Amino acid sequence: MDRMVPPGDCAEPPRPARVPVSSPSSSSSHLLDRIRLALRTRHYSRRTEKAYMAWVHRFVLFHGKRHPTELGAPEVGHYLSHLASVGKVSASTQNQAFSALLFLYRDVLGRELAGLADTPRAKRPERLPLVLAPEEVRAVLRRMHGIPCLMSSLMYGAGLRLLECCRLRVKDVDFARHEITVHDGKGRKDRITVLPARLVPRLQAHLDRVQRQFLGDIEGEAGYVELPDALARKYPSAPREWAWQWVFPARRIHVDVETGQRRRHHLHETVLQRAFTAAVREAGLSKPASCHTLRHSFATHLLEAGYDIRTIQELLGHADVSTTMVYVVVAVMWRRARRSLILCGNQSAEAT
Repeated sequence: MDRMVPPGDCAEPPRPARVPVSSPSSSSSHLLDRIRLALRTRHYSRRTEKAYMAWVHRFVLFHGKRHPTELGAPEVGHYLSHLASVGKVSASTQNQAFSALLFLYRDVLGRELAGLADTPRAKRPERLPLVLAPEEVRAVLRRMHGIPCLMSSLMYGAGLRLLECCRLRVKDVDFARHEITVHDGKGRKDRITVLPARLVPRLQAHLDRVQRQFLGDIEGEAGYVELPDALARKYPSAPREWAWQWVFPARRIHVDVETGQRRRHHLHETVLQRAFTAAVREAGLSKPASCHTLRHSFATHLLEAGYDIRTIQELLGHADVSTTMVYVVVAVMWRRARRSLILCGNQSAEAT
């Protein structure tokens, strides 16, 4: 990875509009409970649960608070058409609404939605990923400090998504093999990616501080952490074991309403997003870069360094290599742009 920026070089989705919740009737409240139970039984994430519940609520309000059992495919099609033609929502937003309503009718109400093929759909734009040049990545990282700097360096050096970085647990980091295991990534898939050697000393020092904080929490009747699925019931002692703790825990302890346990959540992603946006602005970059841009840059810089597309596909966790191929297009365009700049510079030198 000699063409990539050393990840240690640094100094020390639009949310849908909130809908006011009215006082639900007993039937609508029962329906929401059924939806929540169906989602949790199928191990959907809490974010998906929140989004699906919100879309069902909007759908019911759109049709005058009529119960979904009184509605069907024509009403769903009308609502999706309204989102595309009047709401001007993006393709991904409309697809999420459709998935939520499809789940409601198919998995909760036991009805199939047929006849939606002619429903107007928002067109998904074909955009190339935004990529920062190595010197731009370096400029941003040097304007970040502390934990946000370490997390951004890790996202760039390992190709992690934002939430994948936030949700890393101590057991997921293998210093001996220089590997990071990502659990429940996009599509609930696991994968292994690289741990840059340059980041090892800083990450070890960070975990030493986190462990001291964890031991202090244990002494203070805290130290619990949320576990996926039903692991807490299967392994009752696991929520207070070091291996399951977050690599990047939150500063404050909260009390879980269901268990009464005093826990630390992982650092909220907005902390990193705000720090990264401020660093981009301070670096004077005109590109609308976000934390996810670091993942795009990771893939593109690996291609420029000579790594094969299949290796990059595995590191990114793409199910289809065609998803990874977009970075080949970006790398080729970059190469042509550099050649043009060099040619123009030589011609200018000859003219003078």
